Amino acid sequence: MENEVREICFDHELGIEAYRFEGIMQKFPSHFHEYYVLGFIERGHRKLSCKGQEYIIGTGDLIFFNPFDIHACEAINHEELDYRCLNIESDVMRRAMYHLTGEYSLPYFMSPVFKHADHAGLLRELHHLIMDKENKAGKVDKFHRMIHELITNYAKVINGSDVVKSEVGIEEICQYVNENYKRPLSLDELSATFGMNKFTLLRAFSKYKGITPYKYLQTVRVNEAKKRLEQGERPIDVALETGFVDQSHLHKSFIDFIGFTPGQYKAINHA
Repeated sequence: MENEVREICFDHELGIEAYRFEGIMQKFPSHFHEYYVLGFIERGHRKLSCKGQEYIIGTGDLIFFNPFDIHACEAINHEELDYRCLNIESDVMRRAMYHLTGEYSLPYFMSPVFKHADHAGLLRELHHLIMDKENKAGKVDKFHRMIHELITNYAKVINGSDVVKSEVGIEEICQYVNENYKRPLSLDELSATFGMNKFTLLRAFSKYKGITPYKYLQTVRVNEAKKRLEQGERPIDVALETGFVDQSHLHKSFIDFIGFTPGQYKAINHA
């Protein structure tokens, strides 16, 4: 859209990303992130699906995605969306949890949507500080206060033994994709490798993961490309090293899944 705004910023003090979208109508297909996403809707409505459930989200709602939560969203009646979020890697979250509890645990947000939540203001305040590149004293304390309030009200604390995995065979397929994402994997190869009819594999994978094997492969590639861009690698090199056909293919996939171009993402300087 001509008047849309897409901004991204990395805060080196906190080690987290902030995204800002205004006036967008882009549809985001089913995908996942390897980090936490804490977001809020400033204006507009959307249809969100997450872990097999559908929601209508709107102004004032808090949005939480745990790492690897499969989710997708799309516009309703061509309505524009204003949305802000913070992306927090698990290691950063563990350190925050240690500061709060004395243990390197992790939170698990019980629902992806909390309607008209009272704590959106805390997230909004920290988001503005990051986007405005404010290095004010007390920013770290604001971050820890936000995490404390959000976890107390919307999450439970977990450790590694609490993580529920899906069917073993599907996890093995995921591991195979994770290890071979640079190659042009096909459904025929997966079915031959795991001794399953390809249509049975497709149905079983989609049922347990909430995403097709191809979308899972695309997501793994985008997540790996994201890491390489954070290290300052050129988009053209990243495309070739992460299984994309060419730089144009990386460009389109990155916008579809992340909302930014590879060049925009690389420019924020995570180093």
